[in-house]
Amino acid sequence: MQPLNEQQVIANLRQRDDASDRYYAAWWIGKMRSQHPEAVPLLLDTLSALNDDPVDEDDRGVALNAIRALGLLLNPAAHDPLMQLLGSKDYSVREEAARSLGAMKTKEAIPQLCQLLSGGPAAAGREQVGASTLKEPCEALLEALGNIGVNNPDVVAVITPFSAHPRPLVRAAACRALLQLMKEQRWANELEQLLQHPEPLVRRGVLLDLGASGWTAALPAIEDASVEASLKLVALRGLAEQSDDIKVLDVMDRLL
Repeated sequence: MQPLNEQQVIANLRQRDDASDRYYAAWWIGKMRSQHPEAVPLLLDTLSALNDDPVDEDDRGVALNAIRALGLLLNPAAHDPLMQLLGSKDYSVREEAARSLGAMKTKEAIPQLCQLLSGGPAAAGREQVGASTLKEPCEALLEALGNIGVNNPDVVAVITPFSAHPRPLVRAAACRALLQLMKEQRWANELEQLLQHPEPLVRRGVLLDLGASGWTAALPAIEDASVEASLKLVALRGLAEQSDDIKVLDVMDRLL
């Protein structure tokens, strides 16, 4: 089977008969950072299905992939549509929209992101009865604020209470954001402590947070972490993308 080319992928996203082809096409466009002139309009068009009542599950899956792809393409045309999705009733839609807005560093989204986190761990971060999710997708919202990178007292005041959240990955997301915004060693220290957590999934998540933070002083902690080398390389790549410190490349070489 021949691999799909860009023209075929665009055609697959445009058609409405095969949801699986559309799902893959939305993923492909983001993965390959397609600059086809129809890519962003077609991705945005998939979002209209989220307004249906009820929402078709296949169309929802396509739309979620489109939201992720828009965050990778970094096209300003997606800013307003993604900000509108922060008001969705669908938890996963709010989560993916927040991640993409963070990746796009959409400063205009900061008030909405902060509003969703308002009330702190007792409100936005409250456990939901009978569900594994919190009231809001706090990890994604916190990470978005850190990635956008606007360090002002109001944003810091919203994020800081989550550094004491009962869930370690929410704490890590808050510490990562605060480290990105404030550049203070204490938040790196908190992350390095969480890197000693007994749960492998927590250690993996914290490792990626350290990499995304751009804090090169965490290099020894990343190298020594009880996490598989392949994931360490992902975290180190995140550091390397934000720093010209040759020590990052040295550690990567040792792991390869």
